[in-house]
Amino acid sequence: MITKELNTEFWVISDTHLIADSLHDEGQAFSRMQKTSQGKDLYYQEIALSAFMRMAQRKKPAAIIVTGDVTFNGERVSAEKFAQIFKPLKETKVLVLPGNHDIFDGWAREFRGKKQFYAGEISPMFWRSIFDKSYREALDEDDNSLAYSVQLNPQYLLVLADSNIYGKEETTEAPHTHGEIGKVQLKWIEKQFRYAQEHQLRPVLFMHHNLYAHNPAVNKGYVVDDAVELRRLCARYNVKLAFSGHIHAQNIMGPQDMTPTTEIVTSSFCSNDQGYGVVRVHSRHITYVRRNFDMTRYLTDEEKENYTLVHYHKYLKDLQLGSISADMMQSELNQYHEDIGLVRAMGNLFGWMNYHFFNGHNHIKASELNKIHASKEYQVLIKHHPEYRLYLKTLYDTSDHSNLQVKIRY
Repeated sequence: MITKELNTEFWVISDTHLIADSLHDEGQAFSRMQKTSQGKDLYYQEIALSAFMRMAQRKKPAAIIVTGDVTFNGERVSAEKFAQIFKPLKETKVLVLPGNHDIFDGWAREFRGKKQFYAGEISPMFWRSIFDKSYREALDEDDNSLAYSVQLNPQYLLVLADSNIYGKEETTEAPHTHGEIGKVQLKWIEKQFRYAQEHQLRPVLFMHHNLYAHNPAVNKGYVVDDAVELRRLCARYNVKLAFSGHIHAQNIMGPQDMTPTTEIVTSSFCSNDQGYGVVRVHSRHITYVRRNFDMTRYLTDEEKENYTLVHYHKYLKDLQLGSISADMMQSELNQYHEDIGLVRAMGNLFGWMNYHFFNGHNHIKASELNKIHASKEYQVLIKHHPEYRLYLKTLYDTSDHSNLQVKIRY
């Protein structure tokens, strides 16, 4: 048991995609990788995570839970660096589970000058060894995966599932995007839920892949393949809360059909606006609030001399907006270069619509959404790119639902 306190707090982060500084020289090959990393910051994550650790030292949550994709592409050195960064924490437990980019990822690389080289990959055995402090907190472990359970306090049981598909040895192949729990692990999860039921504990589920489809247009490879079976277990044992990552978008979905589970997806810590979740558990309810990490106050004096670090959120926003709109704008300029102003407006609109969805600030009035849909840049955008039509319609929400906070009652 992590704490005997009935009212306690833990934090959730996801998709940190750390690549250790020792694995690159900021040369041409690494710069090219940064430009094609879909808005992830690869340069400053050691500093950002170290600052986050220092905030935890000060505020002392009971635990920090990381829902996968700890590393950029499964580099063993990056996982070791992540564990080293959080090692100074004494009163806060760090509970880590893998994502689809962590175990036996054939894309693991280090970068020197203009060249890439294969980097050492992470086996399940290495994962358990690197994050042994996480597994030491385990109430139970699944022998057939990297899943484990941890009792948070006298009322709550945390079930950290392994939803990833990976082989049994190092590979040169790309990591699987989709995931599954599998029959053996499903039985183990049911064992945890049954234990919770028998001991009057409330189970909370964590995994990398999603329990629900959080975007009706883009969900293939993100919802766990055997979600139907897992939802049945959640319904049978009245699991009211689940956390996941993977889609890099902040999103909350309430209970669906016969499943009583609210699922909270945490956005990527290395992009958008450094979102993390603050979860407070009480005797009769749980509250969740998404916060933005302002790392400025936790930087060292030397780090504060770096303009980018002091203005890190602006850097992340520019990185994300530029990455989202660049490819679309380039294709437009190649065909419709006579109206650069319109192309720029289209790129700006496309970037901001995506940005708001990814950081969970996508709730607007119906009148504002109508203005967007009626604008020339939107009309030309969906005319030239009909493949975006359905997707763009899913990005904004005019209901009173929030993706930034929720209260779960027991």
